[in-house]
Amino acid sequence: MTRRTAQRTIAGPWSLTTSRRFWEGFAPAALPGHDDEEVLATTFLNERDWTPATASVRQHRESAAITVTGTGDLDAAVAQTLRFLALDVDATGWSAVGTRDPIIGEAQRQLPGLRPCGFHSPYEAACWAVLSQRIRITQATGLRAALIRRHGRDGSFPAPARLRRLDLDLPGRKTEYLHAVADAALDGLLVGEHLRGLDAEAAVAAVQAVKGLGPFAAELVVLRGANHPDGLPHHDKRLNAEVTERYGTTIDEVSERWRPYRTWAAVLLRALREGCTHEIGTGGHRVD
Repeated sequence: MTRRTAQRTIAGPWSLTTSRRFWEGFAPAALPGHDDEEVLATTFLNERDWTPATASVRQHRESAAITVTGTGDLDAAVAQTLRFLALDVDATGWSAVGTRDPIIGEAQRQLPGLRPCGFHSPYEAACWAVLSQRIRITQATGLRAALIRRHGRDGSFPAPARLRRLDLDLPGRKTEYLHAVADAALDGLLVGEHLRGLDAEAAVAAVQAVKGLGPFAAELVVLRGANHPDGLPHHDKRLNAEVTERYGTTIDEVSERWRPYRTWAAVLLRALREGCTHEIGTGGHRVD
């Protein structure tokens, strides 16, 4: 086991405290509690070699101190940590979105410094999309936890090569679809660096080629798995309802003013909705 520490200057607003609180309530992959409130700590699969890694992140004003440990490529682990915390995005223009759109501006004030975070990788997001299809969020969370407990390493999700070999007793075609997701990850499709290198719409189209991943799932993989900053979810019914309530129109009508942070604006609106409705936190049905 080796350790690497890196210091990175973050461009634009960021609050580790706000982001950590958001992720702690993120039902699909909730961040575990930590005794030190000034640290965000998590365990994940390093996409470069699919080995377990841990990351601890602290904020020092405009910079992030990231310490990663593991047996694999730790430079890649640092880069992945920056990506799944959206710290690799230049957000100096993010405040201007709130100026153009007062509703987003108010959301920014309510959730200061929030950057989208959640899934460690597109691979883990795709696995969640399969597990959560047509069952309640609480059930899917239990299935995910059991996979980590029985087949993961050091608290990380099972690596694609291992997942591909498992004969799992899961509802419907979930095992078949998980195997397809594992194959796509091993082929390099469900990797953050690859998907972030594509236009968001092209990335979503590519992900839909994976068996079992429809439009809603593909958007989740790209926008919350690869953490693409400027994509637009068209198949999130809860988000569409929130946009209709706040704007009285469709997401296509209002989202142009959010560029180049359309994903961020969408996540902000969903976070506000969840704070009011607790649809996910109470185990609501997954919407496909």
